[in-house]
Amino acid sequence: MQIQQKKWYPWIIVALLWVVALLNYMDRQMLSTMKVAMMGDIHELQTAENFGRLMAVFLWIYALMSPVAGLIADRLNRKWLIVGSLAVWSGVTLAMGLVDNFNHLYILRAIMGVSEALYIPAGLSLIADYHQGKTRSLAIGIHMTGLYVGQAMGGFGATVAHEYSWQTTFHSFGLIGLIYSIVLILFLREKRENTTISKEKKAPSGGLTSVLNSLGMLFGTISFWVIMFYFAAPSFPGWAIKNWIPTLFSMSLNIDMALAGPLSTITIAASSFIGVIFGGILADRWIQRNLRGRIFTGAIGLSLTIPALLFLGFGQTFFTIVGGAVFFGIGYGMFDANNMPILCQFISSKHRAAGYGLMNMTGVFAGAFITDLLGKSTDSGNLGHDLAMLAIPVALAVVLLLTTLKPKFADKIVD
Repeated sequence: MQIQQKKWYPWIIVALLWVVALLNYMDRQMLSTMKVAMMGDIHELQTAENFGRLMAVFLWIYALMSPVAGLIADRLNRKWLIVGSLAVWSGVTLAMGLVDNFNHLYILRAIMGVSEALYIPAGLSLIADYHQGKTRSLAIGIHMTGLYVGQAMGGFGATVAHEYSWQTTFHSFGLIGLIYSIVLILFLREKRENTTISKEKKAPSGGLTSVLNSLGMLFGTISFWVIMFYFAAPSFPGWAIKNWIPTLFSMSLNIDMALAGPLSTITIAASSFIGVIFGGILADRWIQRNLRGRIFTGAIGLSLTIPALLFLGFGQTFFTIVGGAVFFGIGYGMFDANNMPILCQFISSKHRAAGYGLMNMTGVFAGAFITDLLGKSTDSGNLGHDLAMLAIPVALAVVLLLTTLKPKFADKIVD
């Protein structure tokens, strides 16, 4: 019996890709924490404008590459796509420790945007193919915790850089990723569904026609447009919380940023961890009794973020601010655990990676827009008010989700 046919192997897939998810977020986050350490050697980083350019090039390329990455993942062997993307971004991380020129660093950051974008659609669609029915939401949720942990660990880049050097930090984490890519070569296995579908029913396997067929099928499905909005609407507060929550804690609670930063990020990370696990277990059990179980779970999660945003935006006490962060983390975690599983109920496995890539693109674009907007809000003293207003698109997403999405399958197999 091949290893991928073992009953326990689907959970090995989750464990293997959990580490990849951790490295994906950790490697991208490290740069943001090591600006001060790098300024002495790369003088251009002393200006906020240049540092902003460095962060923005990753964001825009990552967003634009996401749908392309999904289309690629639906057509190529996902094992080698994941191995290749990990090896490239790890090599880029290692190479960042060798540069002493801003332009070279800028190019490497752009390459990282391309390589990291290739991972998420491929990784999530592979997990979805291995986990069906009773375990899909939990498996996706556990994988998402890798992203949370990686984001948190990226913050320790500055600590390592302080003890050694920023060059050693990039070299070390890049080397870890390169070594782990060898582990994936040895143990990761591809899995494709629809192997019994006749050739007459299959779309052409490659070329422009195949790509257009995938895009036409996705954009021609009303449910996919709803899922896209459902994914994009919470991305506004999701990115706002990620980028501005330490500032909000500091301003609202009148505490130093040295305390506000850890307090806010740890609160969000810990509660999100609880949310994805709880949301995964709840959705997997609920769908056994009701085909809309995953949809209801996602809606509950988003509903929790609505009062959370109001508490965060208008609260002035420790209880309301921290309580709002806890509610937001739990709710967003429940939402995070069910994005791909809900997509699987409406889109067949042949197009899921492309679908998630398009969703990821809209989410990142939403994040880029709201990050800039809330920067202006902070300067004008309206950060809390404008953050609370982000509850409006979330509420619309909940209403749209519950009134329009009525799946016919727990797992759609064919188009």
